[in-house]
Amino acid sequence: MKKLLITCVTIVIILVGALVIFQKINYNRVGADEYYTQINGKGKVIEDKINNGEKIISYEYELPAFDENGRQKTMTFTAQKQLRENAYLLLFVKDNKGVTSYQEVKKDELPKKVSEKLTN
Repeated sequence: MKKLLITCVTIVIILVGALVIFQKINYNRVGADEYYTQINGKGKVIEDKINNGEKIISYEYELPAFDENGRQKTMTFTAQKQLRENAYLLLFVKDNKGVTSYQEVKKDELPKKVSEKLTN
C-alpha cells in the first residue's frame, strides 16, 4: 500500500512539473531560424475591424535581417504596437510561416557578423 501511494505521488509530481514546463515554452520559437534586424521607420499602419466594429491597429515592418553568419534576407512582420526606433530585434522565422515571434535584444548581444552589418 505504501509503495502504491509513493508511486502515485511521484507520478502526480512529474505530471505537474511537466505541465508547468510546457506552459512556459513559446512554441513559435521552437525549431525557428534566428535573424537579427534593427527597426528603421515607424512601420506601415494596418487597421482592421473585428465583428463588433472595434478597430485593431497593427504595424507592418519590412526590414533587412541577418542570420548569425551575416547572410541577409528581407523579412516582413507585424507588431501590435509601434516598435522603438533603432531597437535591435531577434526574429524567429519558420520556413512556411515567416516571422513567428520576436524579442528586443541589446547591441552587445548581436553576433559579431550581424553587428558589423547593422552598425555600418
